[in-house]
Amino acid sequence: MPRISSRAATILDVAKKAGVSFKTVSRVLNNEANVRTETQEKVRKAIEALNYSPSLAARTLAGSRSFLIGLLYDTPSSYYIHSIQVGALERCREAGFHLILEKSNSGTKEAAAAVLSSIRQTRMDGVILTPPVSDSVAIRDVLVEQNIPYVLISPPKIDPGTNCVYMEDQRAAFDITAYLISLGHSRIAFIKGHPRHGAAKLRLLGYREALRHIAITPNNAFVKEGNFRFQSGVAAAEELLQLKAPPTAILAANDEMAAGVIVAAHRLGLKIPDDISVAGFDDVPYASITWPALTTIRQPISEMGAEAASLLLRQLPSGESSSRNNARAIAFQHELKIRESTGPARKR
Repeated sequence: MPRISSRAATILDVAKKAGVSFKTVSRVLNNEANVRTETQEKVRKAIEALNYSPSLAARTLAGSRSFLIGLLYDTPSSYYIHSIQVGALERCREAGFHLILEKSNSGTKEAAAAVLSSIRQTRMDGVILTPPVSDSVAIRDVLVEQNIPYVLISPPKIDPGTNCVYMEDQRAAFDITAYLISLGHSRIAFIKGHPRHGAAKLRLLGYREALRHIAITPNNAFVKEGNFRFQSGVAAAEELLQLKAPPTAILAANDEMAAGVIVAAHRLGLKIPDDISVAGFDDVPYASITWPALTTIRQPISEMGAEAASLLLRQLPSGESSSRNNARAIAFQHELKIRESTGPARKR
């Protein structure tokens, strides 16, 4: 009985099956632009037929690239970073790159040096910066200085010379606040996100802008500190709901804190939305299964992660990282998801 070979296919096997040189296969694997579409298709079909998996070590030795993309994060929301990772990971895999996560303490003085050290140790080809890492001017400056390609996700300010993806947080906060106003609410409270997050500040601005738009004077007593975590939502809501003249609606800067508001309201014996309307941000999976289901802003987080990876990968083959003229800022649309946690303001 003939032995079945267990030898893994090589780049030479792919080249032979596709009828091209091994250098052409290498160019296709590296996503280089100077390969005809027909040739790329032949190579990809050969790769699929042979179940070829290029050796990362061999590819690294063959050139100066590591085929590693870094995803830098510093956020208390595990759902947010997981969703970014899912989108970026799929796009990186399609291009033959590996995605690695690196925790960054972006609020420290040593953050920029630590990021640079991590990039050098792992030999990342480029990095994706998530908020609040994307807020750090010091980190961005060191990346530019070292000519390291990067893409920002939701930076606090859109720089025309920087590759970034974002959702208009201020506009989204305006829209959901305006929706609460349309239900007859005028006493609307807001629970802020982490103070180091630029997006959290933009959401506060949008809330205040919506109030001023119809001549409601913002009440400072209705704005409470939060940090994007569940317990901070509980604590802030307990303060707000026990005021002498409490709000009739509470908007939290993310869904985790909004879930905390719902728990606090239940503890105090309040009915949602009869006694208090509650709204959040991000549309995390449990937003639709809380009791009652949460009105929120859907942010297309995974899609933003995928597009961030695409923007970064486009920089690598042609070395565009040093050119600010090729930078792109891609805006994603938010969606207001209206559910049972909000209703008309009760007349008092």
